[in-house]
Amino acid sequence: MSEFVHRAPAMIGIVADDVTGANDIGIMYAKAGYATHVYTYNADKGLTLQAAERPDVLVLDTDSRFDSPEKAYAKVFQATRDLRRIGCSAFINKTCSVGRGNIGAEFDAMLDALDERFAAVVFGFPKNGRVTLNGIHYVHGNKLEVSEFRSDPVHPMTRSDMDGILQQQTKRKVTIIDRGTVAEGAAAIQARIAALKKQDYHYAIIDVEDQASLRAIAEAVQEERVTAGASALSEELALAWGAKHKPDEGSGVPKRESMGVVMAAGSLMPQTASQIAEAKAAGTVSVYELDALQLFTEDEREAELKRIAQSMAAAISGGRDALVHSPNTPEAVARTKAEGERRGIAGKEVSRLVSGALSAIVRRVLAETGQNRAVIAGGDTSAAVCASLGVSGMRIYREIESGLPSCVTLGGQPLLLVLKSGSFGRPDFLLKAADHVRHA
Repeated sequence: MSEFVHRAPAMIGIVADDVTGANDIGIMYAKAGYATHVYTYNADKGLTLQAAERPDVLVLDTDSRFDSPEKAYAKVFQATRDLRRIGCSAFINKTCSVGRGNIGAEFDAMLDALDERFAAVVFGFPKNGRVTLNGIHYVHGNKLEVSEFRSDPVHPMTRSDMDGILQQQTKRKVTIIDRGTVAEGAAAIQARIAALKKQDYHYAIIDVEDQASLRAIAEAVQEERVTAGASALSEELALAWGAKHKPDEGSGVPKRESMGVVMAAGSLMPQTASQIAEAKAAGTVSVYELDALQLFTEDEREAELKRIAQSMAAAISGGRDALVHSPNTPEAVARTKAEGERRGIAGKEVSRLVSGALSAIVRRVLAETGQNRAVIAGGDTSAAVCASLGVSGMRIYREIESGLPSCVTLGGQPLLLVLKSGSFGRPDFLLKAADHVRHA
């Protein structure tokens, strides 16, 4: 190609493996002026959009990170087919920025659904401490295998070579495009991709050292039909395709001036633990810790939910923000897991029991107070809250921090929500997010 074309696709279709990731990538386009909607995807119902509902960017949340590879493949295959059917011409498979989940199955599914043979893959997200150097992934300066993700309860990351991690999950050929090529610029990256395609490689994981790396990669891959990985590349892709200038619609969610904001945190990541600690230290938030050991019988569970929900509702009605969080010290988590094992309940199901309890508390507090604003931390907890509230679609609203937006629910009485990935955000993020939704 002699020169680069800057032309946005008619509609960009994105498949994300969890709801916080769907919002994370959605804000990359929304802040560049693209109308961006996120929908919970149900493969049995498929996808139908009216002409007036056609956004510039459509993100489907398959909630497939914790599925079996076979189930994840089926969801992503069908979601991609639906996106193609309604007219999307550029496709992105959004997964975790450290490669947790079913990345091989999901990338394969998108290529198969589109009859494509190649995808450019980028896991780097420098603004959130993720960089890839010569194929090795680092989180805040530490190799992935010694980062906090090594202890992930479902997908422990015990190696750092992203090409090796992906190659374990696919029969397609995987390679890397190293930092030297990226440093040479977009033309060099594009030439390397062309050469790899001739050599029958299917996935190229591209090194990311900084935002300039992403800018060069976006310039090089803007005409590729399929890209995959973390959301950070989309920030530069949106600009490479051309920012749009649309009037600010406002949130459209009626304000509750005299009320506090509902908050819940279910993530075990150290970033969320720091954010909870900051909220406690601020002295302006009523903080409640869920007793997870009370969730294993119906009567004890109901008593615990009632105890916290009533206290939170009273605080919020009195104008004070209120936060409920799951136990997050190693000792408390171990006790909960051991109790689950004693009762024959697997670790994943215990996690769902906890996220279900948090979501039930949020639903009760919102119903009791009439508040329409909430801040949720953790992917599982965010998904559970959306399901509990019957949220199936959202419009991405505004960015609070990099990759962390607010969103407005679609259909019925709107809610203004912040659904935060557990490993993202500065220590004061919960306080900042509560202040954001309060005034939006």
